Amino acid sequence: MAMKQLSGLDSTFLYLEKPEMPMHVGAMHLLELPAGYRGRYANDLRRHFAARLPAAPVLRRRLWWMPLNLANPAWVDAEPDLTVHVVEHKLPRSAATHGDARALMEAEVSRLHPQLLDRSKPLWKMHVIEGLPRSACGHKQVGLYSQLHHAAVDGQAAVALANVLFDVTPEPRTIELRPSTRQKTFKLDMVEMLRGALSNEVAQVAKIVRELPGTLGTVAGTAKTAITGQVARGKGSGNVTLAPATAMNATVGTARAFASTSVPLLELKALARAHQATLNDMVLMLCASALRSYLLQHAALPRKSLVAAVPISLREAGDTRADNQASMSLISLGTHLADPAKRLEHIRTASSAMKSTMGRMKSILPTDFPSIGVPWLIEAAVSLYGKAKVADRIPQVANVVISNVPGPQVPLYLAGARVLTNCPTSIVVHGLALNITVQSFDAAMDFGLMADGAAMPDVKALALAVDEALDELRALVPPAATDRASEQPAEPARHPRGSAKAAVRPKAPAATAAKRAAKAVAPERSVSRKRPPARESTPTRATRSR
Repeated sequence: MAMKQLSGLDSTFLYLEKPEMPMHVGAMHLLELPAGYRGRYANDLRRHFAARLPAAPVLRRRLWWMPLNLANPAWVDAEPDLTVHVVEHKLPRSAATHGDARALMEAEVSRLHPQLLDRSKPLWKMHVIEGLPRSACGHKQVGLYSQLHHAAVDGQAAVALANVLFDVTPEPRTIELRPSTRQKTFKLDMVEMLRGALSNEVAQVAKIVRELPGTLGTVAGTAKTAITGQVARGKGSGNVTLAPATAMNATVGTARAFASTSVPLLELKALARAHQATLNDMVLMLCASALRSYLLQHAALPRKSLVAAVPISLREAGDTRADNQASMSLISLGTHLADPAKRLEHIRTASSAMKSTMGRMKSILPTDFPSIGVPWLIEAAVSLYGKAKVADRIPQVANVVISNVPGPQVPLYLAGARVLTNCPTSIVVHGLALNITVQSFDAAMDFGLMADGAAMPDVKALALAVDEALDELRALVPPAATDRASEQPAEPARHPRGSAKAAVRPKAPAATAAKRAAKAVAPERSVSRKRPPARESTPTRATRSR
């Protein structure tokens, strides 16, 4: 096979990786097995992966390094040993009778996330967690924590991989595959590697020179528009400055703390329409309000607004290649505003300004660049940055990473098991000790909150604050819509996947009216699709144990 050298962006995730900064992403899943299930789910999962591997090349390749680490490494074919890549963990027997499945899985993710992936093998791993409590209807539950190196995929590429691995029915589908006629190469000689690296280097330099005039013109035009827009919007309208100092902006260690929660997707969409906002605006609003509440509880809320680093996809529609095609932008979260309505308007303005700027810049943002000598420079810089604790000494451009990844909005199954939660797990780095990644799944928006264990050991409190932020958001529906809603009979609030908490916790009248108002302002389009019944055994919002 021809050498496929990693792009500059893909390789950067390898060079940034240190024991205190693992660079893998993934998800925490709760899975419900069919009634009367017998056997070991790990074995079923290995058989399932063996059948799907031909359609998932990202799981069948490993790194091949350049001589002296001179330039970016290459991908070469490899056959994964599924007994190594799909591993089983057994919880203590007491966990099945005295534990909460979601809380137990969060603890397992916190424990397993710091473990680096073996670079001599394909860069992925699946951890099957046995010994969880049974569901309310008596079905066996297992946990699954997935690890996939960020050098191999970004958020959208991971979703594309999930489309291969997961099914929409309990019975796995048969995937028709054409046998590969390509001769597999597991070793590249030094001459071939250097020739490929130099050829790639020349191509990258030529591309930069060729596109330089257009790039400079785009940058100049975007800068002029941005300055004009800032003047027109005025001070305090969402313009980004350096982020204020918080406990989240610290040098990270090797410990991690993970928490999760879920909110109803259809309700969030209705609230977005009611406020003429986007779903992403709603996600940012929930995160901003939760962070404000959390920092107030710790008497640590800065006077300046917190700033979020928000990944922006650069992919063309339909592009499912297993690589990274993303950039990063900054959005002011309005956490200095006590009034929720003003905070939401601040976020809408900031988000609109960011989209206007990024819309012009997306075409020129690079995902690849010349790499000879870059591995040495980045690895040395990262080591120095961490050892000198630079993040503790200088202002940061952002306080937190917030990523919203569109996912499947239908029920899914994996090797015959029903997927109940799909909470993303992501990366924290020096200076950004909190990462909130959100993904739509089935009837919910699943939040995964990954934090440095020393900077935010109580990240569960922040997950609870997301729940409170949703209640606050419900109360912000326009008054005219609220008046119309008060004339309609109240009905029980729906909650994704049948949360027991949602069933027993009465909703405040204002919140009920708000939800009805959102539907009155812009009713949700009906979708004729049969869904399996909701599972009462799986809480979808963070447990409120104090």
